[in-house]
Amino acid sequence: MEVSYHGHSVVKVIANEKTIMIDPFIKGNSLTDLSVDDLKVDVIILTHGHNDHVGDTVELAKKNNALVIAPYELAVFIGKHNINTHPMNIGGAYEFDFGRVKLTQAFHGSSYEQEDGTVVYTGMPSGVLLTIDNKTIYHAGDTALFSDMKLIGERHSIDVAFLPIGDNLTMGPDDAVDAALWLKAKQVVPIHYNTMSVIKQDPVAFTDKLPKGVGVPLKVGEKIIL
Repeated sequence: MEVSYHGHSVVKVIANEKTIMIDPFIKGNSLTDLSVDDLKVDVIILTHGHNDHVGDTVELAKKNNALVIAPYELAVFIGKHNINTHPMNIGGAYEFDFGRVKLTQAFHGSSYEQEDGTVVYTGMPSGVLLTIDNKTIYHAGDTALFSDMKLIGERHSIDVAFLPIGDNLTMGPDDAVDAALWLKAKQVVPIHYNTMSVIKQDPVAFTDKLPKGVGVPLKVGEKIIL
């Protein structure tokens, strides 16, 4: 399984001949190495409805006939664009043909601003536990630190966790260090930083605070093999 980072909170997983994208914010993402025109995707998983996470979901899903998995209200909203969706809710899990998806809680907001300025409420934000071939990826989405991360770490053997470190809009580096320790993930990758001035951070300074070998400050386009 290949797991790669592509700027902001964009994560790509390639496993069992399937390409899975999490929060595919590409156009407008100054740090990404991806192009919507060139990207082939089978499944899109969304953590919440903010524009910098929904990103190019509609265009990618239509172009690739991809399945979109999202929290219930967001899935309904996306589905109105004639896209195949699978709605879920926090605490729920489902076995798909590519693997198991479970949504966790996240402490954040969730709404989508349309081109005319209308803001659509898109339900509760979430994190994602993605398990494929006995390997588990945790994408925390946008979140503050919360104590139930300890429970997530106790109940799930996490191979790699993607944690926001940007501060201001999510937890910052110090809180993310606590999150990493509570989750007990074998590897931790920082996300959601440096795409805006208010979330400017040094990913290496963050990973240096973690136990040796745990922090992996992936550069854009770099991957981990699980």
